[in-house]
Amino acid sequence: MDIQENPHAGYLKYELKNFEKLPVKIWEDSREASKHVAKSIALAIRQRQQDGEMIVLGLATGSSPIKVYEELVRMHKEENLSFKNVISFNLDEYYPMPKEARQSYWRFMHEYLFDHVDIDPNNIHIPDGTVAMDQVADYCHNYEKQIDLAGGIDIQLLGIGRTGHIGFNEPGAWETSPTRMVRLDHLTRHDAQKDFQGEDDVPYRAITMGVGSIFKARTVYLLAWGQHKAHIIQQAIEGEISTAVPASFLQKHPNVKVVLDKSAAEELTRMRAPWKAGICNWTDDLICKAVVWLSGKSGKPILKLTDEDYNEQGLSDLIIEQANSYELNIRIFNRLQHTISGWPGGKPNADDSKRPERALPAKKRVILFSPHPDDDVISMGGTFQRLVDQGHEVHVAYQTSGNIAVHDYDALRYAEFMLEFGETEKSLGDQDVKNLKKIVSFLNNKKSADEDIPEVRSIKGLIRRGEARAGARFTGLDDAHIHFLDMPFYETGKTRKKPLGDADIHLIMELMEQVKPHQVYAAGDLADPHGTHRVCLDAIFEAYRRLSEKAWLKDCWVWLYRGAWHEWPVHEIEMAVPMSPQQLRKKRQAIYMHQSQKDHPPFPGDDSREFWQRAEERNRETARAYRELGFAEYEAMEAFVRWKPE
Repeated sequence: MDIQENPHAGYLKYELKNFEKLPVKIWEDSREASKHVAKSIALAIRQRQQDGEMIVLGLATGSSPIKVYEELVRMHKEENLSFKNVISFNLDEYYPMPKEARQSYWRFMHEYLFDHVDIDPNNIHIPDGTVAMDQVADYCHNYEKQIDLAGGIDIQLLGIGRTGHIGFNEPGAWETSPTRMVRLDHLTRHDAQKDFQGEDDVPYRAITMGVGSIFKARTVYLLAWGQHKAHIIQQAIEGEISTAVPASFLQKHPNVKVVLDKSAAEELTRMRAPWKAGICNWTDDLICKAVVWLSGKSGKPILKLTDEDYNEQGLSDLIIEQANSYELNIRIFNRLQHTISGWPGGKPNADDSKRPERALPAKKRVILFSPHPDDDVISMGGTFQRLVDQGHEVHVAYQTSGNIAVHDYDALRYAEFMLEFGETEKSLGDQDVKNLKKIVSFLNNKKSADEDIPEVRSIKGLIRRGEARAGARFTGLDDAHIHFLDMPFYETGKTRKKPLGDADIHLIMELMEQVKPHQVYAAGDLADPHGTHRVCLDAIFEAYRRLSEKAWLKDCWVWLYRGAWHEWPVHEIEMAVPMSPQQLRKKRQAIYMHQSQKDHPPFPGDDSREFWQRAEERNRETARAYRELGFAEYEAMEAFVRWKPE
């Protein structure tokens, strides 16, 4: 659903003030947004086909356009969308980069689009990462000329990097820049390491269409999904035009369409502080958001806010509707206070009318779903401890093996240990020895473009499994309550995963049928670098829907936590579980059990700190936010939002 048409959004039905300098369309979900863009592209392709003309598409790589390409492929297979009249020009390519390398954009485009449609291979143009250095300048000039000879780009797809780059036009790129070789920003290389063995393997250069090249396109779609893009999107759309944010140059283009999901849009004024943009329809949730915002803006606890504070910050109409600040402050203070609970499973023999969880049954059956083998202790290790210590029947289910997130040197160390131990103890069979030697040989000779063989993926998965078991045991579980689901969608050996399938969903359903939980905890953090959390959450939601007629499910509540990247904003939190210094230290020790993810994890996302450091700071920041609103001072807090099925 297009969020601008969502009647439940409450605060989007007004005339916006001119904060946004580009036309923006916000969608609840990146999948629906991608389908919308794909349909627009398909419509343009078919219109040109009717006129007997070619259409020129400028295409991007990265995570943003993937679902657009998947929808175009579906339309080709199911709705007879032909690409015979399509000429394509890709934005960029790493340099140096052979076509066959698994990180090459040539391979990316063929895997996601070109191999699945009927486009003429002669009409595909992707910058060549193997051109000799002394020929690059002429090659780039000719690439630009080819675009002009094709009639110019009709529709250009763009993503945006955290530096604000479009294509590989990094900060400092000039407005009229042509296709050229560029040096990549450190942050861009850091973000790209998820596709390589490590940051040292990420190329320092790339060939990219320039800002001036992009400006020649007749229509531009700028796509962005996820909270990690929210800050740079706000700068590009609401900020001044600057070489520091190359995407801001798009403010000068006559036909740009910015397409965002709700998470990527959350720093825009209309989302962050909609009362500044126009007249609001004041729902309870929006009032809470406004009061929390005002408290932060004024630097005052909620109960000290005055009518003058509301008036000075443009919230006078809220006071008019709510009688006075005193009563409003008390109402919001009480609402937030009722979210704080040291009893995540419900407090026995207590009035639960104003508590986040039910008192009964006093001892609940709980499933804690962890997308990767460490999300449980990173994201809710303190709550995990509380649930176990308070006597609930807790199960933890690790949804994926996490095998791609293990360094080769760790796998090699384990393989060599097993081989030497087996030889010493004479405990290995011939096939075991053969497999271990195969692993050692592969890892000793592995090149950056090589994908792991099945045996290597297996040993990496076993490393993560052992660490997860150690962390869960440390938190208090026995092995009978530890479940490894190894969902099949994940098992590709590379960052690109298979679509979610029935086999994945059935694994979730079987465990839920076995346990019949009163509580389910699931990762609602959609900012993880690979999208694994999203797929794992979709599997849980679909399992919930398929089991909806089961009587036990009527009494099953689903609580969503967030992971190592972001936390729920205070006004959205429905349960905040405090932690003492001792509990926080124990949580850290549980995270330490995941040794393969310490120091320098293979996929750190956009934060260079270790996972335990991120988790502690995030939990302390939540406690600090509550304290600044006027609540008791806690060492740290974990936060949850309850998912309520439609």
